[in-house]
Amino acid sequence: MLFIAILLVFAIRYLRKVLPPKALGRNWDFYLLAGNVAAITFFVAYFIFNQLDLLFALLCYIMVGILIYRVFVIPEWRIARPMTYSILPLAIAMMAADITQAFAFSFYESAKMYFDIAFAFGVVWAFILGIIFRNQNKALETEKQKLEEKEREIAASEKVKAMLEGQVAERTTELTRQKEELQKALEELKAAQTQLIHAEKMASLGELTAGIAHEIQNPLNFVNNFSDVSKELLDEMKEAMEKGETEEAKKIMQDVIDNLEKINHHGKRADAIVKGMLQHSRTSTGQKELTDINALCDEYLRLAYHGLRAKDKSFNSKYKTEFDESIPKLNIVPQDIGRVILNMLNNAFYAVSERSKAEKAAVNEKMKTSGENYQPSVILQTRNLKNEVEISIMDNGNGIPENIREKIFQPFFTTKPTGKGTGLGLSLSYDIIKAHGGEIRINSVPGESTTFKITLPYN
Repeated sequence: MLFIAILLVFAIRYLRKVLPPKALGRNWDFYLLAGNVAAITFFVAYFIFNQLDLLFALLCYIMVGILIYRVFVIPEWRIARPMTYSILPLAIAMMAADITQAFAFSFYESAKMYFDIAFAFGVVWAFILGIIFRNQNKALETEKQKLEEKEREIAASEKVKAMLEGQVAERTTELTRQKEELQKALEELKAAQTQLIHAEKMASLGELTAGIAHEIQNPLNFVNNFSDVSKELLDEMKEAMEKGETEEAKKIMQDVIDNLEKINHHGKRADAIVKGMLQHSRTSTGQKELTDINALCDEYLRLAYHGLRAKDKSFNSKYKTEFDESIPKLNIVPQDIGRVILNMLNNAFYAVSERSKAEKAAVNEKMKTSGENYQPSVILQTRNLKNEVEISIMDNGNGIPENIREKIFQPFFTTKPTGKGTGLGLSLSYDIIKAHGGEIRINSVPGESTTFKITLPYN
């Protein structure tokens, strides 16, 4: 029983040495100090009275057990785990021997040799692991010192480098001043161009957001409705359970499960819509991926339509899709192609909206009904050609005059009123399609219709 007091003193001194004050805290530092005093007291009592009471020995084992438990549970105490691994077999061997000696002395006498072997094994284990961990700590300390020295060398070299760079900068300031003046005008022009491109992307995102607000409302309504119904069903199930109507409760439970599946389905739909918006709003990484072009077109068609509807409640238009289901997935940058499709669909809906307003204004002015037969319409079509995919966006708006048809892909050219467009939408779209190895063609009949055809190669 004497050795457990010695082991406890060693463990407490080790913990107080290796654990930082923050990990110990005021309370545990006091507990360890008190435990250390108690263990030393037990140790001194043994030599004075030549015995160590079993109760004191048990208290020592309990304290050792608490320390081992905290080392394995408290993250801040993990630094002491090597010590724990080294003394754990010895502590177990001593505890088994002491308990057996106290409560089954005859058995202890007959098996004393085995307990001595276990004790010797624990001592050897603790000694060997102690040496290993000590060598490891020394190696780590040596490595730490090397790293610190290397950091000091790097800091010194950085200081020298900074000084040299400062000298070079002073000598080259005069030489670069004239160059900076020449570049200033160019930088201002690039900054203005960047702002306009950003404005175009933000306008596209605004259109997308307005459509998403409408699209996400439907699944949210389903989630709310099914949640209310599920609450009522759970109340009914509770009443049935209280009445002992188990079968009825099971039926209601199945209804609740069905509702939860529907809530999960519509929740995932809302999640997909939000992820789509986030994907569109992010700066494109240029990373291509296999994409279902029909699904991409269908999603942006609905978003473009509801986006315009959100801004102009009076607007209404028919839209139709004609998708070729034989089209395989295309290796494209979905964010970029999505922007192209959204931009062209916005233009198509804008064209039919403007014609619809003009027709109504003409009817009101002349008090005639000739314009009432006009029905705004946009058709989105995909076709699987031999080596490429064709995406067609057709509208029955006012068309594009022949004299400006060749200019619409030029940067900053727009036919929209001031504030309605930046003139960069079709220019950026043209660049994106060219970067994918495709092309954009226009067919337009002034006063009747416009068709944009996008072709994208499979390879």
